[in-house]
Amino acid sequence: MTKTRLGIIGGSGLYDIDGLQDAQWQQVDSPWGTPSDAILTGVLDGVDMAFLPRHGRGHVHSPSTVPYRANIDALKRLGVTDVISVSASGSFREQMTPGDFVIVDQFVDRTFAREKSFFGMGCVGHVSLAHPTCPRLGDACETAARNAGITVHRGGTYLAMEGPQFSTLAESRMYREIWGCDVIGMTNMPEAKLAREAELCYASVAMITDFDSWHPDHGEVDISDIIATLTGNADKARSLVRRLPDLLGADRQPCPHGCDIALEHAILTAPDARDPDLVARLDAVAGRVLAP
Repeated sequence: MTKTRLGIIGGSGLYDIDGLQDAQWQQVDSPWGTPSDAILTGVLDGVDMAFLPRHGRGHVHSPSTVPYRANIDALKRLGVTDVISVSASGSFREQMTPGDFVIVDQFVDRTFAREKSFFGMGCVGHVSLAHPTCPRLGDACETAARNAGITVHRGGTYLAMEGPQFSTLAESRMYREIWGCDVIGMTNMPEAKLAREAELCYASVAMITDFDSWHPDHGEVDISDIIATLTGNADKARSLVRRLPDLLGADRQPCPHGCDIALEHAILTAPDARDPDLVARLDAVAGRVLAP
């Protein structure tokens, strides 16, 4: 048993969280670059918390420039055990309306301009992403949302696009009708992949801001409508986060789904062939399995 330290990665519209005791913004150095921002740490109802605004306060990072590896590494260095991603998303489903939340359980990754792994030449590692989110954390997010009076949908496939432009009508129809995706966003990949490599439980809460351009009654995505909905969704997200400590508790058992041992058999490079510089950079992410 370990202590829970819950990491919240806030998306568009969510740049802080309320009610933290002993709250302070901490700069965390990472060998993978500079994180999006300092990390807000504190205690909420007896549970250690760490909040990272994905785009930085003031929204300075585009989806393509978010330093995903540095962000996940920094959270791991702070002792985070569980990560909940909160992000603005478009909907491909009539029943998933603006203002609703979706507990994502699958992804289709269409991003192409981002570093997607901590591993590479000199230390090769492969983790399973068949089930890229943690059902235990998903359960907690669903319960917290329902207790907060939020309309929430359990399960959905998130199409991760590169951005920063929104979809064409043809793309939107393809993602919805042929690929069967439920929501669309720009930031959950490679974040979910990196969290798995870092042996962190990861859950994704998609906050719907709009119907994507497929919807015949809504036309093209209107950024002014999205911004208006973002404000309400951010308040709902804070309400959801406030309920998580009671559901997760301060004492943490090993993950029943194995998220926290994802690297157990993942490293293929022989010890004497590993790049020492890369191994040194992996000290927080993979030190458990790479330590002599």
